[in-house]
Amino acid sequence: MSRKPVKQATLLRVSLLLAILASIPRNLFLYSLISSGRMDSSGMWIVDILFRITFMALFGWSILHLNANLAYTRINWPPYLRFGALILLDIGMLIAAILLWEYLHGFLDESALTQEDFQFLHFRYAILLLVLFFIARILRLQTDQQESLIENERLKQQNLQNELAAFKNQVDPHFLFNSLNSLSSLVRDNEQASQFVRKLSHMYRYILQSGDTDLVSVADELKFLESYTFLIRTRYRDRFEIDIRIDPELMEECIPPLALQILVENAVKHNEISEKNPLKVEIFNEGKTLVVSNKVRERSSLPDRTGYGLTNLQKRFSLIKKTKVAIRRTDDAFRVELPLKAAS
Repeated sequence: MSRKPVKQATLLRVSLLLAILASIPRNLFLYSLISSGRMDSSGMWIVDILFRITFMALFGWSILHLNANLAYTRINWPPYLRFGALILLDIGMLIAAILLWEYLHGFLDESALTQEDFQFLHFRYAILLLVLFFIARILRLQTDQQESLIENERLKQQNLQNELAAFKNQVDPHFLFNSLNSLSSLVRDNEQASQFVRKLSHMYRYILQSGDTDLVSVADELKFLESYTFLIRTRYRDRFEIDIRIDPELMEECIPPLALQILVENAVKHNEISEKNPLKVEIFNEGKTLVVSNKVRERSSLPDRTGYGLTNLQKRFSLIKKTKVAIRRTDDAFRVELPLKAAS
């Protein structure tokens, strides 16, 4: 997920304000020289002030834009590498700014810069760089916090809309359970049909019980998935296979409910399942990450690709666990990585 950049207007205002503040000592010095008659009151001093403010403002904007925007919207590196690269780039920009200023100074003032002038110039721009670096961090944190609040509010509104839609379309659970029990008694002589009804009943019970739960254990999710895949195998028989290889110590780790079911359903929905091309879904762990993988054999007539299931899953992980779901697709394989969270 890309991060929103800090507004350019904000960067420009901050840069200009710092440039004006940094120029105040020299402006007061020039004013004292003019007032005492030691310096003529021609327009060159105005040009000098405007040039210095403009130069420092551009330097400030460059540092702020790099540290608050480009480093987070264009560079997708690990934090420690990004921080190191920023330090090197900031130092490089500082050196370039000082060299450019020393070069341009000759067009404004015929007198050469003394050693003290050089030292003060280096010191002033080094301090300005440090101030700009910390201001950039503050602006970045403020923007991220505002975006997080907006996203959380949007997700809350979406959740309320989903709950309302579910309420409007729900079937009375007691009525459904009673109907399933009645159906089970009618087909008890047919073991497969009776088992189908029991699995369907277990699925619906799990969905209802997990409706108010943000996280469930991997073990509970796999029990539900067993019922769900039984229904799929009833339809596709040996044309569908699921292979689950998860370390026993991860069974008490937690994921959002129905996370695995959504991914298996997605594989069934979008891939051809036939005698020639059976579908195999693999679920395994890599460290503390669950991986759901399948080969891609797209249906000749694909269903509507709304992507709602995967999008919803990504949002749930982002909101509940503050982590990202990794989705990787190649020409012949589809793979989703779900980070786990320890049970609390």
